[in-house]
Amino acid sequence: MADVRTERIRSWWGWGWQDAAVGEAERAGLVARLPPHWVADPLPIPDIDDLELRAPRVRPPGSLARLCTVHPHVRAAHTYGKAYRDVIRALRGELDAAPDLVAFPESEEQIVDLLDWAGEENVAVIPYGGGSSVVGGVEYRGDGHDAVLCLDLTRMDRVLEVDRTSRAALIQAGALGPVLESQLAPHGLTLRHFPQSFEFSTLGGWLATRAGGHFAMRHTHIDDFVESLRVLSPSGTTESRRLPASGAGPSPDRLFLGSEGTLGVITQAWLRLQDRPVHKASRGVSFGDFGSGLEAVRAIAQSGLDPSNCRLLDEAEAAINTGRADGRAVLVLGFESAVHPVDTALVRAVEIAEAHGGTAESRSTQDSVGGWRSAFLRMPYVRDALARSGAIVETFETACTWRTAAQLCATVRSGVLAATEEVCGEPGVVTARVTHVYPDGVAPYFTVIARSRRGAEVQMWDQIKAAASDILDRLGASITHHHAVGRDHLRWYEAQRPHEFHKVLRAAKNSLDPRGILNPGVLFD
Repeated sequence: MADVRTERIRSWWGWGWQDAAVGEAERAGLVARLPPHWVADPLPIPDIDDLELRAPRVRPPGSLARLCTVHPHVRAAHTYGKAYRDVIRALRGELDAAPDLVAFPESEEQIVDLLDWAGEENVAVIPYGGGSSVVGGVEYRGDGHDAVLCLDLTRMDRVLEVDRTSRAALIQAGALGPVLESQLAPHGLTLRHFPQSFEFSTLGGWLATRAGGHFAMRHTHIDDFVESLRVLSPSGTTESRRLPASGAGPSPDRLFLGSEGTLGVITQAWLRLQDRPVHKASRGVSFGDFGSGLEAVRAIAQSGLDPSNCRLLDEAEAAINTGRADGRAVLVLGFESAVHPVDTALVRAVEIAEAHGGTAESRSTQDSVGGWRSAFLRMPYVRDALARSGAIVETFETACTWRTAAQLCATVRSGVLAATEEVCGEPGVVTARVTHVYPDGVAPYFTVIARSRRGAEVQMWDQIKAAASDILDRLGASITHHHAVGRDHLRWYEAQRPHEFHKVLRAAKNSLDPRGILNPGVLFD
């Protein structure tokens, strides 16, 4: 197979590649945009060789030893996800939750052996893909197990079969985004599921968390591409029949999509693919206010045009991520196709936006489109740099109906702004954008930037996030649109989840994982 992995080294404490991290000159430019009294000397990055991790509490049997490592570098890198609170704790060397072992299985048989051993020894098993969770999805926080094993699936990363006639492929769950796409490219095919974490997340992680991807409409979640799943649980193997659709009872795939590794380990899936797009067109449209932009986006979402990108940035978000200084909201529109030109669809969408007060950018500039793309890819690195420098920088997202969207966005922004003032002693900045749209609703996405206090960063963010989550719950919105539940959202997920469904889900957990070793604390208390 084609292998796109290189010798580049991933950051063990923060986002992405070590060599892509924000340098000192760039960091100075970033903090210059903050109020001066917010800025602190940057937290030093610990030397990984100086970290003191707890000694492993368990040894694997000889037959499994070659699959496992207790190397402190590997254990440290597999301790947390990549949320703000994870970055801060890693920078402070707070690694009490480090797994005792990290295993790298290369086959399903090895996974079965590891699960059998873990069950016998009361070892918790944390399925792990790229480790990009921002909701505590890969962090052990329990105390009922004798040790913790992190099950890293990235060595199971092959495209096993391509059905060109049906335009589908059977793919192992450990394939990182670039590895997956590199194997599909020779066939002229693409999954075209591009979350922001694309480089650093796996197919199995996308499936286990119901990840949101590239498309603003229609194919918004990884769910939309699934034909069948194969899942290994301590009680046995579950494999659904590969079909384009079925009306035969409740879908077994739906049980495991979004199960976050607590019901089983997803090992492979048949996925619907697409021909690689050759026709693309994009345009930026600005609005005097975010509300007018929302109305335009609703009209486009209900028009049947199905844009691939329909991302609305509020005034503050547009200023941060496109460099605009005119105080206007910005809509980034995009269309693509493998078979036909898309210019006509883009023109019609722009006309709809203009009918709602929008002003289209000239085709020669496209400043908003280019600025947004660059900022989108760079933002996680920027987050890490600002976090080191004294700022709380984090995001959360939700979904709601169109009838409630405008009021929800306004209520969330004002409520979270008040929370930053209460927690931080002064108001921060709360921005909003729209990432995915539907004919009946929308997925708003919020960014919080606020002043932190050294030593209290995690607690401060937790208070702000709790306030935001309480607001979403009170308004009847989802606790998450695509970031998953993990451990951080559990309290609000329990409020959103129907009580009878909880009993069904708990019964499935008890049946599939009777010893409770799989990702304990995710989806269940």
